[in-house]
Amino acid sequence: MFIGRRKPRVETERMTLRLPMHSDFRDWSELRAESHDFLIPWEPSWSEDHLSRKAFANRVYWSARVEAAGTAVPFFMIRREDGRVLGALTLDNIRRGPAQAGTLGYWVGARYARQGYMREAIAALVHYAFGILDLSRIEAACLPENAASRGVLEKSGFKYEGVAQAYLQINGRWRNHVLYSNLRADRRGRTDIG
Repeated sequence: MFIGRRKPRVETERMTLRLPMHSDFRDWSELRAESHDFLIPWEPSWSEDHLSRKAFANRVYWSARVEAAGTAVPFFMIRREDGRVLGALTLDNIRRGPAQAGTLGYWVGARYARQGYMREAIAALVHYAFGILDLSRIEAACLPENAASRGVLEKSGFKYEGVAQAYLQINGRWRNHVLYSNLRADRRGRTDIG
């Protein structure tokens, strides 16, 4: 008898972090649309069909594929009290072997900003990455002028590492980013590399 693998799920004080589902479309698209002006200065340009049901379905399929392949964990932040989508965070570009690392990206809807949700979600994802995925390093990057993003990373234990020149296209322009990392506390243990 075939038993399906359990999908990742992380519980925080106020939220459930889980993969996106088709039933999230309306909540996600409304939140992204109303948060457009809040998000667009910090994100790559949106495609014309960014908020379409088809684009969202592709996102759901992509999420399931990359999680199953072990290359990313794309979580939606779901508020437990009412089941609302608050935002998302993705541990992407997971590298195994000597690196044991991944890259964190995240966004939160404008109406949920500055309420501690992202800090709570990042803390849970860091714990999951180090404890369950056995990663050793999580990297993150943001625009130098994004004080809110820099603040949440620093309050979540990430340390400043430097500047990456022309790191990502943001709102149609190549932009420098400040780089941060969070390291698993005990890196002296045995490894499977040898």
